[in-house]
Amino acid sequence: NFWLGAAVGFVIMVFIRDALPVLGPIIGGFVAGLIARDGFMNGAKAGFCSGLFGAIILFILMTIVGLLGFGLFGMVAGMGIGILFIALALYYAVLGAVGGAIGGMIAK
Repeated sequence: NFWLGAAVGFVIMVFIRDALPVLGPIIGGFVAGLIARDGFMNGAKAGFCSGLFGAIILFILMTIVGLLGFGLFGMVAGMGIGILFIALALYYAVLGAVGGAIGGMIAK
C-alpha cells in the first residue's frame, strides 16, 4: 500500500498543482497517506515520497530534453535546471508529508 499511495499521490499532485499550488501537494499527500495507512509516520513518508517522485522525473526529463535539443551544453543546462527543480521539490515533499500525515492519522 505504501508505494501505491505514493504513486497515486504523485499523480494527483501533477494534475492539481497548477490550479492549487499550495493545496495540490497537501491533497496529493493526503490521498497518499490514506492509501498507505499505518498511521502518522507512514502517511507522512508516503506523502514525502510522492513529492520527490515529481522532482526526480522532472530532473530526468530536463536532462534528456537538454541533451537531445542542444547537445552536451544542453544536457549540462538541463541538469542544472533539474537540480534547481529538485531543490524546489522539497517544497512539494514537505507539503505532501503534511497531507500524508493527516491522511495517515485519519486512515488509522
